[in-house]
Amino acid sequence: MYAVLEKAAQTYGDLPALHQPIGKGKYQTYSWAEYHRAVQEIACGLRRLGIGRGDVVAIHAETRAEFYLADLGIMANGSIAAALYTTYPVLDQIKNLRASDARAVFVEDAKSMHALLEAAGQPALPVQWILLTGQAEGALTLDGLRANGREALAGDPRFFERIHAEVRPEDDAILYLTSGATGEPKMGLTTHAALIANVDMGPIALDLTPNDCTIGFLPSAHIAQRVVIELLPIGMGVPVWFSESLAKLPGEMKNIRPTFLLAPPRVWERIFASINAEVKKKSAVARKLFHGAVGLGSEVARLREEGKPVPQWMRNTLKIAERLVFSKIRTRLGGRLRIAASGAAPLGKELGRFYAAIGMPLIEGYGLTEGGVLTLNPLDRPKSGSIGVTLPGVELRLAEDGELLVKSATLFSGYYKDPASTAAVLRDGWLYTGDIAEFDSEKYVYITGRKKELIVSSNGKKIYPSRIEGLFKAEPIVNQIVLIGDRLPFVTALVTVNVSTAEGLKGMEPFKGRRPGEVAGAPPVLTEVQKAVARVNKQLAPFEQIRKFRVLERDFSIETGELTPTMKVRRNRVLENHREVVSELYMGKEESQ
Repeated sequence: MYAVLEKAAQTYGDLPALHQPIGKGKYQTYSWAEYHRAVQEIACGLRRLGIGRGDVVAIHAETRAEFYLADLGIMANGSIAAALYTTYPVLDQIKNLRASDARAVFVEDAKSMHALLEAAGQPALPVQWILLTGQAEGALTLDGLRANGREALAGDPRFFERIHAEVRPEDDAILYLTSGATGEPKMGLTTHAALIANVDMGPIALDLTPNDCTIGFLPSAHIAQRVVIELLPIGMGVPVWFSESLAKLPGEMKNIRPTFLLAPPRVWERIFASINAEVKKKSAVARKLFHGAVGLGSEVARLREEGKPVPQWMRNTLKIAERLVFSKIRTRLGGRLRIAASGAAPLGKELGRFYAAIGMPLIEGYGLTEGGVLTLNPLDRPKSGSIGVTLPGVELRLAEDGELLVKSATLFSGYYKDPASTAAVLRDGWLYTGDIAEFDSEKYVYITGRKKELIVSSNGKKIYPSRIEGLFKAEPIVNQIVLIGDRLPFVTALVTVNVSTAEGLKGMEPFKGRRPGEVAGAPPVLTEVQKAVARVNKQLAPFEQIRKFRVLERDFSIETGELTPTMKVRRNRVLENHREVVSELYMGKEESQ
């Protein structure tokens, strides 16, 4: 990967590469030349510490410029970069640090380091601590590490050159921790060659230049952020701005005005829900205008998706809708978004249709830790509900049971110290993804479910919960939903509600300002959820329909183990944490409540 950065520095030089917020709306900017120099110094500094090719170096930090510098510095040294999910419980992070055999840890600040040290207890972690920001006793600072690297280069101008000469394309570069959405997290190794194969697909699939820009806010331990917002921009010269926090992201969108943005479905869902909540507060005329415009936009998007001509009267009316409605919505996201991408989890088809209607189609793709980024919807003709078509050099086929199999230069090299698990998913050059898929006549791919999440009812009917749960993404009242019914007589569901939407319902005045559990249990909320379930049930076969549901008093969370860091639901943990509620759903009367 260092060679890609070296080329970027030669090509783009003093153009901005990274913008790190430093408070009060100000940023520290690194040019491509400065980025390149920092990476060289970090690599040399690590080598002076005795950390070499093949050694694992962990990173514990939020997504920020210094993470990028450390990540590329580790790889340039021939070491293996292992980023931790900072939102995992600290004891899990210690478990992962020990399992990875890390020799050094880049950590964001002193507070984070002390939390890890306290959790580790005895025996102490045998690592060199390096702080990305601030200072602490017993730790080397990033500036100190870079100074050591400069000293090494001053004493021997060929010091880095010899380090770089050791690194081979087939060497492992990254140790990913999988999300664990359908099981215990595993550690997956990916080579430099696999990463570069993915980066090389970028210019073919995406029309991006140094005149574009993006915002990084997803966890860098996840492959979507790591490949698409960290490594791909190096290959295309795209500057990255870093978000100060999720709470400040809406304001940053308006100020930075990105042209390219990758966000998980949960972000797009929340934007959709907030728009709907605002529309409900408008006058009857304004609501009619909004829904009429979205209906028209949806029909135009459908015709374009199917390659059919759009009638002139529709095009003329769409111009009015664009001026009065759609442009104002897009202005909230900066007004310059050319490529709005959804990744890290499946996007609901109805949600995709809404964004297509307002003139900002979400370009959904597909990838996984073990495979890299594999498919993307064409920018000129995305299909709602599809994960697009294969990227160059990617081969897909279906197993007899519908499981999606992949062959590509982007595949990982295996799970760390786990040959049995590796052999279970890599067979004869094919990666068994665990996703159930289908293709349409134009070779667009559709994920219909996860093999491990398949529900087989007591009468033998097969139900794919992710497809049904995706239909609820167009229901503003529903925040999360998990279907139940494996080896059971009918389908039930656990539901969490969007509190802000709930508080805006008619009849909720006495419940405003109360705790979430009281809001969720209010009669108007239960009625609204019942209506949402009824609307979705009309789109399902009788054996798929939800017969009973329960609205939970709290949302799912990362802290309880119910969500992954990218907000995917860990179904098994949800069912385990709410075992008593699940039991009640299959006892007594069948009325939903």
